[in-house]
Amino acid sequence: MNNQKLQNNIFSTNDLALATSLSLYIPLLDIDKTNPKRALFIFQKSKQLDQLINQYWQGALQVNPMTFFGQLKVIKTRLYQ
Repeated sequence: MNNQKLQNNIFSTNDLALATSLSLYIPLLDIDKTNPKRALFIFQKSKQLDQLINQYWQGALQVNPMTFFGQLKVIKTRLYQ
């Protein structure tokens, strides 16, 4: 697969809360740590991902706080390993 096609099929964000929320529903593909000041959380684009992002920004995405906190710990572990 060429690089342009790959870029069109991924969504990346540096928003830790958004990435944590999304990763409760969609697998986190990778964390790009190229920039030491700002990591990028990478997800596969899909209709479900677009819907979740819209719900997140509209304040309509509801998650269990304990589940969110547990997932945040998992992501931080991956981030700092």
